[in-house]
Amino acid sequence: MLKKRFGILLLLCIVGAAMAVAQGVTWSVDLNTIFDNREGDDYYSSDGTIFLTRVSPEVGLAFQDKHKIAAGVSWIQPCGDDWKNHKVLPTVYYRYDSGEWRASFGIFPRSQFVNPLPTFLLSDSIAYNEPNVRGLLIQYVKPRGYAELSLDWRSQQSETRREAFNINFNGEWNPRGALLVGGYAQVNHLAKRKNAPEGEGVNDDIMANPYVGLNLSRCTALDSLQVKAGALVSLQRSRAAGGWQNRAGLLVNAVAEKKRISVEETFFVGKGVMPLYPYFGTLLNMGDPYFQAPMYSRTDVNFHFIRNRFVNLEASLVFHYTKEAFGFWQQLKLRVFVDEKLWKTRDDKTTHAEWLRNNY
Repeated sequence: MLKKRFGILLLLCIVGAAMAVAQGVTWSVDLNTIFDNREGDDYYSSDGTIFLTRVSPEVGLAFQDKHKIAAGVSWIQPCGDDWKNHKVLPTVYYRYDSGEWRASFGIFPRSQFVNPLPTFLLSDSIAYNEPNVRGLLIQYVKPRGYAELSLDWRSQQSETRREAFNINFNGEWNPRGALLVGGYAQVNHLAKRKNAPEGEGVNDDIMANPYVGLNLSRCTALDSLQVKAGALVSLQRSRAAGGWQNRAGLLVNAVAEKKRISVEETFFVGKGVMPLYPYFGTLLNMGDPYFQAPMYSRTDVNFHFIRNRFVNLEASLVFHYTKEAFGFWQQLKLRVFVDEKLWKTRDDKTTHAEWLRNNY
């Protein structure tokens, strides 16, 4: 405890000294409260209630317009549990931003992604409890599209912990008109512990989702309408047990929005893409366990009570359907975000900026 307090004090001293000579001080506070009640058949996903608050303050130093270093924490506190089971995670990173080219190195928020990862790569539960990426992010962003590459080093090898990391690539391009071309790809690696017991092996998970889509927002009376379809392919291997297991299917995603209401449908049919999930769970597969099913439909019906630059408060009804199971989730999510730039224009009602997005 004494070492931890000394480390925090030393960090504050360093930050304070650097702020005195820095060209610009940056700061932000990101507050999330999540209520997620899960009911239905306890087959692929367990029933239960997730209720937590997460606050992530951050302070940084900006220099030469394109560079920033920042540090902070994410405090995750289950509601109704007093001080028990809380978690405090560090945030420490360097950020480069030239407009088109952007990069982060260190431990940085997932909210820096252009778009959140889809649920076949990152489940709701993990997104709630793991707000940071531990590694690097490289992005190229243009008006007609983007590409980004990330490395998330999830776990260092020790006597009790297995080494684990995943590499993600995703991007999307609008070549002309309403046409969209894009995809996701992930390489996920789960190694052994130090001095691992006999029979514990190295495991691999490779997943890819190339897709084509249409942005039909200008063709309808809706505020937005997008449809995407493509293959979802996985290759998984437990080296201690045998060779690769290959799975594939069709994945379709459609999102429609009108004023405060949005509906999103995700539909998969093929061969379940997580054959190793029963053995390793989220240590290897970080996506939603419903993707073990050969046919899966997820429908999200969302209502936005408040949505502006600073606050996003939404309620959702989420329906999961497979041939084996049915799930019904009721969600209430609040995100409040403010930084030094938004604070300067907090009373300017003529400022037009994108609505705050829930980043899970």
